[in-house]
Amino acid sequence: MAEKIKPALLQFLQPAAVPLRIAVVESVGYLPELRVMFPLAQLYGIAADGDRLAPYAETGAKLIHCDYLAEPLPLPRASLDYIIGDLTLEQAGNPQDIAAGFSTYLKETGAWLTSFRNLRFWSEIRNVMDGHFYHVAARLYAKPEFQKLLFASYYKDVHMRPQRREAPAGLIAQLEAAGFDNVHDDLETEFWLVRADRSMPELALLKSMYTAEERQQLARLLHRIEYGVQLPVQVAAFWQFYDDIGLFPDYTAAFIHETVFHHAQFYRQLASGTDAAHAEALAAMQAQEQDMTDGQGGEV
Repeated sequence: MAEKIKPALLQFLQPAAVPLRIAVVESVGYLPELRVMFPLAQLYGIAADGDRLAPYAETGAKLIHCDYLAEPLPLPRASLDYIIGDLTLEQAGNPQDIAAGFSTYLKETGAWLTSFRNLRFWSEIRNVMDGHFYHVAARLYAKPEFQKLLFASYYKDVHMRPQRREAPAGLIAQLEAAGFDNVHDDLETEFWLVRADRSMPELALLKSMYTAEERQQLARLLHRIEYGVQLPVQVAAFWQFYDDIGLFPDYTAAFIHETVFHHAQFYRQLASGTDAAHAEALAAMQAQEQDMTDGQGGEV
């Protein structure tokens, strides 16, 4: 009989008194600990069996009766900081539909925390060798395939941690002798715990500062300067925008580094129309760009 996963996804999170929006799908046992970790958060508990939700009313979570495998989550798109649920894709008819669908509910800086049963775990292999497969109605995954599924479902950064169970003495050596690789003790990893982020870490930080509208306006200004479109007007508009929303050199340089394609050309264009009042900020941005480029082994 298949072992149950030990609930451990919250190890990916750090407690904070911030107003996050977190949806727990099926794994509603996480709700009490989440309330302690994030006292200001708006929590949602979602389950196909409404009777499982009632004991968690005292957490202050909004409890929603919904089968995520059969219907969309009744929540606004791009509204959640985290979606949490163990073994989310194990019973999914089309797992990529579920994975990609969940990504649409996450903010640009959001993440999905889930887990999966390891197809290469020693117990699963031994069962097959004995002529048995006990997961007829379930999906099992190996680590590389699960990673590929997530990247194909619009997640940009994936981290996995093992949940291990030791094999009987001598079994791993037998499996290795039979040709099974055991990189990072994969054969003794029963479950993989997963954090899948919508954005790369460096981009997530940029997206967490200022509004989406402000970032879009900044990107438009940068591209116009990069390609010399009405250059004096756009440079003046950039510095006015810089002052109006309270930008600062480190943030702006990082945003430029991730947004424009021709860094040297951009800075030449920007410098050509920068007034004395912003010369110091420009110099700081160029120094930050040089540091980032040196760290990547490239040229500005």
